[in-house]
Amino acid sequence: MDRLIHTPEGVRDVYNQECAKKMFLQNKIEKVFHAYGYQDIETPTFEYFDVFSREVGTTPSKDLYKFFDREGNTLVLRPDFTPSVARAASMYFMDESMPIRLCYRGSSFVNNYSYRGRLRESTQMGVELLNDDSPMADAEIIAMTVKVMLDAGLREFQVSIGHNEYFKALAREANLDEEHLMELRELISIKNQFGAMELLEGLAIREDLRKAISEVPKMFGTVEVLEKARGLTSNPAALEAVTRLKTIYEILKDYGYEKYISFDFGLLSKFRYYTGVIFQAFTYGTGEPIAKGGRYDHLLEHFGKKAPAIGFCIVMESLMNALERQKIEIPVLNTRTMILYPDFLQPMAVKLAVDHRRKGMDIALVCFARDKVLADYKEYGRRNQFGGIVYIQKRDCVLAINLSTDDVQQIELND
Repeated sequence: MDRLIHTPEGVRDVYNQECAKKMFLQNKIEKVFHAYGYQDIETPTFEYFDVFSREVGTTPSKDLYKFFDREGNTLVLRPDFTPSVARAASMYFMDESMPIRLCYRGSSFVNNYSYRGRLRESTQMGVELLNDDSPMADAEIIAMTVKVMLDAGLREFQVSIGHNEYFKALAREANLDEEHLMELRELISIKNQFGAMELLEGLAIREDLRKAISEVPKMFGTVEVLEKARGLTSNPAALEAVTRLKTIYEILKDYGYEKYISFDFGLLSKFRYYTGVIFQAFTYGTGEPIAKGGRYDHLLEHFGKKAPAIGFCIVMESLMNALERQKIEIPVLNTRTMILYPDFLQPMAVKLAVDHRRKGMDIALVCFARDKVLADYKEYGRRNQFGGIVYIQKRDCVLAINLSTDDVQQIELND
């Protein structure tokens, strides 16, 4: 019986006020997406395994929820939305060459260990901008990230921006093999500067290149770090990455968002489909990034469409945790009304409910049980986020009870 009423490890129920706050935030975020001209798309909760295979560069196979259909095909619950949207866009927008703006919301599933409060099912909301490889597209996506954070109520946060190609260009120049490259990526990702230096000292590469790569974990901060990155190398591809970041920063200044922007050349995602700009948004109160995204110019080729693309997603659970820990209120109003009535006045109660619903009010009909008192219904209303009670005491006596103040007024009903 215990297994029937408890959720499995890594998932949870969301109900009452928390659910209302989550829905409020989701609707607010969706308004930002639509304000920037994005249109909604829904993709299936599960897809063929190949959509998230190793060749795509997404979540490792061991972290996927896999199962089989009756034909024997391997299916997976989606671990993230980007490959799903890329697959759908390649199917429905194959011949479209102009920019495509898509937004989504839904659950993602990763079969990892539930530590540090991580959930195996999380709610993600995000956007994908396809067929546009410009710095303006990069800046638009990052500006939307800032706007979402601000509209959620956050004020102290940073969007940290990196560029995959800077490190990749230096690694190619150093001619690193796959094993050393993966080890170095991991060390840089966790900001282990000394570990990276120790690894590099054992490799036969030029001294100036060794110095440049060893500096990557330390290259984070304000816009000044771009000049430091430029001064460490003459590699054309690495310098082009720095120029791209500078251009994006100037556009973000036009948005008025530069104070929320920092740079991190050691930001290297576990998703191998990222090809250029990559970013994460952080605030205090949560150890995980609230938002993350980047450019993936070759992912759609896996599904048959050559198109550059960039996107980001918000992890709703991380956002709500941060708001709660920073004591930022989500302004969800208790606007539902309970119509409380004795059983013999049921026709009157139904008519009153119909009239009020026609005016756009949210009404719940509740029959007054003979073993209850009015105080029971007041407490019930407060537990379930009702704003007030319309109590039909008698045909000619109807009371309006404000559950926030406990004020009671008699109201007149029109026949």
